[in-house]
Amino acid sequence: MTIKKTTPVEPRPVNLKVLAEYLGLSPATISLVMNNAPGVAAISAATRHRVLEAAKRLDYSPSPIARSLRMRQSFTVGVIVPEFSEGYFTMLMNGIEERLLQSGYLHFVVSHQCKPDLIEEYPRLLAKRSVEGYLLVNSSLNEELRVPVVTISGHKKLKGNTNIVMDHDLAAMLALKHLYDLGHRRIAFMKGPKYALDAGARWEGIMNMARRIGLTIYPELCIYLEANLWSPELGYPIIRDLLLRTRDLTAIFCFNDHAAIGAIRAIVDCGLRCPDDISVIGFDDISSAAYQTPRLTTVRQPLRRMAETAVETLLRRIESPQSDYPESILFEPELMVRESTAPPRHLLTSSGRRRSTKNILDDGAKNPRGTTTGLA
Repeated sequence: MTIKKTTPVEPRPVNLKVLAEYLGLSPATISLVMNNAPGVAAISAATRHRVLEAAKRLDYSPSPIARSLRMRQSFTVGVIVPEFSEGYFTMLMNGIEERLLQSGYLHFVVSHQCKPDLIEEYPRLLAKRSVEGYLLVNSSLNEELRVPVVTISGHKKLKGNTNIVMDHDLAAMLALKHLYDLGHRRIAFMKGPKYALDAGARWEGIMNMARRIGLTIYPELCIYLEANLWSPELGYPIIRDLLLRTRDLTAIFCFNDHAAIGAIRAIVDCGLRCPDDISVIGFDDISSAAYQTPRLTTVRQPLRRMAETAVETLLRRIESPQSDYPESILFEPELMVRESTAPPRHLLTSSGRRRSTKNILDDGAKNPRGTTTGLA
């Protein structure tokens, strides 16, 4: 009897798909756990333990280098931002990072601090690290690149670039109509600083919508922001100084929620109250807006959806470079009415209650066109 020897078969290495099928979980869940990503907190401790134990038992180890060599791709993108701060950028980056991670992409993040030399140099530095595309947040390139580019809050038209933008005309209409219907006619406005790419479009939307509803914009109540800040300090000193010059206003439409929070503090420090004396409305709806005192009325940007759409658009363009791509994708805002806006004090009845403003017109409303002359 002859015994035939057989060559033992080497077991195939376990990949992400095999491990996911073995555990009955999605590849995205496995990836989140194995990379200890920010979104992993949403996964139960028991599930995380199962994933780590199975990965250890089956000797699963992700190999991004092998994947890159096999696919002839780096699976890496560059993310360029002005700076890191609580609120707007944090909400966008959380969406960007989670969506990239779920797709198996890594990313380099750089902050240019609005310095022209860094804005010029960072794309070149990232190109040397073989990034396959760029995702820009409130940043603008000065030249075309050879790989796909998607810009959040960008308005410059460049070949190869897709802009993810907000409908600023609708945003202005929501905010101004809300204040107008409450009875406000003397409203202070903030125009954003030059480094904020949305500043021009938002200001133009405010002027256009003011004309449409017959709201007068008073030059002496227009504030032009210059500081490169993403904190309440952006709004505090300018509103404090405004209130030292005049108190002939009933509402303030701030450039963003940080400025609105600073504005409310300035109102209080000047011996006034919000919204009893002055109403305040912000922009963005950052996570802390609903927990301020008073809770902040604000125009909400769907930042999470904007971030996810930006990533999906960029990856689709990377994987299908010959396909057509959109030059811009427009998102609609939503007005979040909370506690920082109310009818102005002059509409109070003798009993101290605020009158309905449905049929009340003040002198400013008698001019159906309003005026925006002399504004940039």
